[in-house]
Amino acid sequence: MKTTVIAVVGSKNSGKTTTIEVLTGELTKRGYKVATVKHIPEPNFTIDTEGKDTWRFAQSGAKTIVSVASNEVATIEKLNATVLSLEDILQKCRGNDVIFLEGFRKLVGENPNVPKIVAVKSATEAYEASKTFKSILVFTGPYSTENLNLNVPYINVLKNSEKIADMVEKIVGKR
Repeated sequence: MKTTVIAVVGSKNSGKTTTIEVLTGELTKRGYKVATVKHIPEPNFTIDTEGKDTWRFAQSGAKTIVSVASNEVATIEKLNATVLSLEDILQKCRGNDVIFLEGFRKLVGENPNVPKIVAVKSATEAYEASKTFKSILVFTGPYSTENLNLNVPYINVLKNSEKIADMVEKIVGKR
């Protein structure tokens, strides 16, 4: 089975994380291996904690730092991530059936090969998204787009988690 990549895009607090959380839970129950990738736009964000051993290793010059605990392995790579291609990012998720990208609107927005789930908070956001993004699979989020005649279905993920998972599963089956 080829890996399926789906982007979940939308403005801040539009329901992107909730959508991925619901879909990950549903698809995992169905036996799929799911990877999630979160775009963090803050320029100086780090997952590392100042003063901790991994941080100290990075400060001393290590470019790759691997932390192994009893229930997880974390790899921190110190590099200029702004130059990573979509392929570079996806390579880090190899071995999964489905990869959900949260954000990355500039990287995937006009790419017709990456289906999008668009979380919206208003009609304006929905209309803008329909002009900006290629290959919109479904709208979700706090604003229902059902009466906007955009020819894209709307699903409330909190009420219809199985329906949106079925929609994604159809795409996975085609790959």
